[in-house]
Amino acid sequence: MTTASMNLQRVSFSPTQIEIKDPKQWNSIIKHQANLKNDQAILSAYTQMESLGVLPNNTTLPLLLKACAGLNAVERGKSIHRSIRGTELMDDVRVGTAVVDFYCKCGLVEDAWCVFDEMSDRDVVSWNAMLFGFVGWGRYEEAMLLFREMWRENLRPNSRTMVALLLACEGASELRLGRGLHGYCLRNGIFESNPHIATALIGFYSRLDMRVSRLLFDLMVMRNIVSWNAMITGYYDVGEYFKTLELFVQMLVDEVEFDCVTMLVAIQACAQLECLKLGKQIHQLAIKFRFVEDLYILNALLNMYCNNGSLDSSHQLFESVPNCDVPLWNSMLSAYVEFGFHEEAMGLFIRMQSEGVRKDERTVAIMLSICEELADGLLKGKGLHAHVIKSGMRMNASLGNALLSMYLELKCVESVQKVFGRLKDVDIISWNTMILALASNKLRAQACEFFQRMQESETKPNAYTIISILAACEDVTCLQFGRSIHGYVIKHGVEINQPLQTALSGMYMNCGDEATARDIFEGCPDRDLISWNAMIASYIKNNQAHKALLLFHRMISEAEPNSVTIINVLSAATHLASLPQGQSLHAYATRRGFSLGLDLSLANAFITMYARCGSLQRAENIFRTLPKRNIISWNAIIAGYGMNGRGCDAMLAFSQMIEDGFRPNQVTFVSVLSACSHSGFLETGLQLFHSMVQDFNVTPEVVHYSCIVDLLARGGRIDEAREFIGSMPIEPDASVWRALLSSCQAYSDAKLAKTIFEKLDELEPMNAGNYVLLSNIYATESLWLEVRKIRTWMKEKGLRKPPGISWIVVKNQVHCFTAGDRSHPQSDKIFAKLSILLSSMKETGYDPDLRWAFHEEED
Repeated sequence: MTTASMNLQRVSFSPTQIEIKDPKQWNSIIKHQANLKNDQAILSAYTQMESLGVLPNNTTLPLLLKACAGLNAVERGKSIHRSIRGTELMDDVRVGTAVVDFYCKCGLVEDAWCVFDEMSDRDVVSWNAMLFGFVGWGRYEEAMLLFREMWRENLRPNSRTMVALLLACEGASELRLGRGLHGYCLRNGIFESNPHIATALIGFYSRLDMRVSRLLFDLMVMRNIVSWNAMITGYYDVGEYFKTLELFVQMLVDEVEFDCVTMLVAIQACAQLECLKLGKQIHQLAIKFRFVEDLYILNALLNMYCNNGSLDSSHQLFESVPNCDVPLWNSMLSAYVEFGFHEEAMGLFIRMQSEGVRKDERTVAIMLSICEELADGLLKGKGLHAHVIKSGMRMNASLGNALLSMYLELKCVESVQKVFGRLKDVDIISWNTMILALASNKLRAQACEFFQRMQESETKPNAYTIISILAACEDVTCLQFGRSIHGYVIKHGVEINQPLQTALSGMYMNCGDEATARDIFEGCPDRDLISWNAMIASYIKNNQAHKALLLFHRMISEAEPNSVTIINVLSAATHLASLPQGQSLHAYATRRGFSLGLDLSLANAFITMYARCGSLQRAENIFRTLPKRNIISWNAIIAGYGMNGRGCDAMLAFSQMIEDGFRPNQVTFVSVLSACSHSGFLETGLQLFHSMVQDFNVTPEVVHYSCIVDLLARGGRIDEAREFIGSMPIEPDASVWRALLSSCQAYSDAKLAKTIFEKLDELEPMNAGNYVLLSNIYATESLWLEVRKIRTWMKEKGLRKPPGISWIVVKNQVHCFTAGDRSHPQSDKIFAKLSILLSSMKETGYDPDLRWAFHEEED
């Protein structure tokens, strides 16, 4: 055995024990570690060389700088450069090129350019290093200018030069130069002999025309795995997922050896096409060829199963991995969230903490997205926010926006403002979320102020900014404001995309201008599913359920409804209390293959519909047959029992929900307190209200206080209800005072009614219903002078009581009737029948009580 090989062996085991001063031996050691691709060992050897005063030579330096680039040891590489600057070593083209390459790979392109510019001797390799530096950091124009300078110096480009330039042309979409390079390769015979150039050409053309890429691929004499991957990735990137898989199958048939990149793209294509069967077969291939040891492949498989609706397979795969990395944990969390299994997501997150897995920004962002759905969501959200601060996690735009969205969903406007004010990386999403938070919480002036600030900043408003500020337009009083925003869009040339058209249409509907809303909707040539769903939802929101149903029947002849459509239309059937219409929708959903077991949102909507239409047994049947329930399912059945007067069953369901491990949220308590109110369970309701704070840590909102006021008032404890309102820690809104005013009607307390009405009038000066309610209270006590005063006030304010409306659904057609309306084509027959019914009622001794009727009498 030679002395040199003995020294190598010793160094590999205990380099710190050896004192070698011969530079040639150190060269041998570093070359040996370079062959082993052990960058850390190379730098360790260099540290020993420095301590012994041994200087690296022109052979060692390129290897040292390459190791620094590989480990991203920027300061170490700079130190090596400083140590040789101004020496003869920098005149060596290999050393100069290595320095340029080091700076380029570390992202220090300007430093690389300074070194390159000072080089006295530059060969093609040097030029290529600088070219790849520019291309690697997206500076395509500079790369092309550099090539022109290289050409002027009469340097003949090689295959690597061509690859770099084609990548630059691809990045800059420079079609003309790319085609010129293609021609150069053909003329000089370097296309057929070099698969790397052919692969670069495939990538270049894939952004322009995949047919040309395929033609090039088919003409290739020599193909390698990189060529196949370029073609497969090209198909995937342009959305041709079927061709991606077709080419992958061809690889298998042709027995071409594939790698992890091929496998990764094929799995992702299966996810996009929802090819579960093929996805499972590729999973088997991954196991056979040991690709399942690659965490990227495992992550792709997990997401593929999730996209194909196979959450169980995703879970089984996750549990089979002995050492999951953070992205794999995140993917499993994301899968649970996507399926609406928020409790499972929270359980997995807690397990992640207990196993000591480090959470990253994406983990926090995923968990923030479900806080709205959790009973103690605000507490959880604030805890996650605190973790971000304490752990020193970088508050990038993505994480900052997730925090903004969480506080927005939980209606914590002040917190949204605080987070926004502290964000350093503010992007358009941050601005839009901030404006939406203000606009959707009736802070229109502040929303406009932020909108103005945004225009003065570097970030300019887009279509989604306009959608955000339009959220401030909620009723007829906002019509002029909404029109001014529409005018801004036209004046400043903001792109009116499909979502903005939908938002503008919705704004006009909410502001009472149905004609303009319908014009925008009908004027859209490419209405998508969201447009249809939004228009149907707008009709429902504006108490025009019959028009929503008519639009749905028209929609099914032009577009394919989804579960959101069915849920929207179900709410119309619920509003109309039309059980036949609801049953018809249930049958339609079944025929179209909608599964209530898989789509909990749809199942919950059907439970609500059947409960509100009085068919509680059908609601119970759906609830009991659900393979999995969430908190919304429980809330729906509890609310159903309550509104049908079955308070005892509502209490039992509430108890069962807690036994099953669900924590009640704010909506749960609204449902259960309402059930107590409707069933006269006064003491139980009061106990539950205290329990929600003390036992479940749920902060009461105005709606909960309104329920308690209603509960006390219905029980005749009006004074106690007034005291309760006075003790509220938050400002009572109109619903609270209206609950108390309604009790005055039942207990004929006109004096108290007047006091309460004054509060209501301050909050809702244009609500005709409040005036009608007070008028009815006065009428019950025969205070006709007061009734006439109210009628006078309403006339002065231009208010009218909305006419009473009734409807009936016959053969899927909604027939609507208002008081005194004779527009129906069969009105003569209807009124004749009504006259007969009235006569029959009087004959049986019925004497109508007209004291509560509000009459618009002529003077």
